[in-house]
Parts: sequence; structure tokens; C-alpha cells
Amino acid sequence: MRVICPHCLSVNNVPKKDSYKKANCGSCKKSLLETMPINLTDSNFDEVVVNSDNLVVVDFWAPWCGPCKMMGPTFEKAATNYPLKALFTKVNTEDEQNLGARFKIRSIPTLILFKNGKEVNRVSGALDATSLNKLVDSFL
Repeated sequence: MRVICPHCLSVNNVPKKDSYKKANCGSCKKSLLETMPINLTDSNFDEVVVNSDNLVVVDFWAPWCGPCKMMGPTFEKAATNYPLKALFTKVNTEDEQNLGARFKIRSIPTLILFKNGKEVNRVSGALDATSLNKLVDSFL
């Protein structure tokens, strides 16, 4: 399966397994198991979403948004639960207004889930940890 490195955004081919003890990026050599949300921009959004065989969870947020700030740590913690299963990403709608317009983001935070490069679900509003994990699990 194709996996995006959270450190250098390189595409890696990784054999699909139930669990992994070790998986390193072919380019930067850092661990692919270190999951952290990746910041997406207009220039790398399509490449990351299309080249990932895993579920891609995109958090559309803004730095001035209270609910976004509340959900931020929950989103980062959830990312650690899904190494090589889901890719957690963030789009700052203040900086990336074209992406906000392209995906018709009307309220933030909004989560959009992509599978095989296509939108499969969208949820607006802050989610707690249980709800976020349940949402992600339903598309794995």
C-alpha cells in the first residue's frame, strides 16, 4: 500500500499487515509509525490525498476558532491511534482560502474523510475523542 511519510511527504510502498514493529521512510529514513497531523496546502493537498491508500482525515480549521483550538489536541492524540491505517492532516483555512472555497467549507472545524482520493464523509463541529475515533473506525 502507498503511505505518505508524515515527515517529508514522500510516497512509500509498504506491505499491508495487521501490525507493524518497524516501518521507515525510504527517503528521509524516519519512522512511518510516528503519526502526527500533516499540514496541507494548496500545493500539496491533491498529491497527499490521491497518493495515500489509507484513509485521509482532513481537519479544516482556523487559528482564531475556539472549537478548533479545543479539538486540536484531541485530533493530534487520535492520529497516534492509527499508524499506517489513517493519515491525519490539517488545513488552515485562513492561509489556504482556496482549499476552503474548493471544498465549500461553511463552518469550522469541519472534518472531511477521503478514501481512494474521494470524499466519503464530512462532519462539521468539534468532536470529542470517542466520537472522532468512532468516525475513523467506521471507514477503516
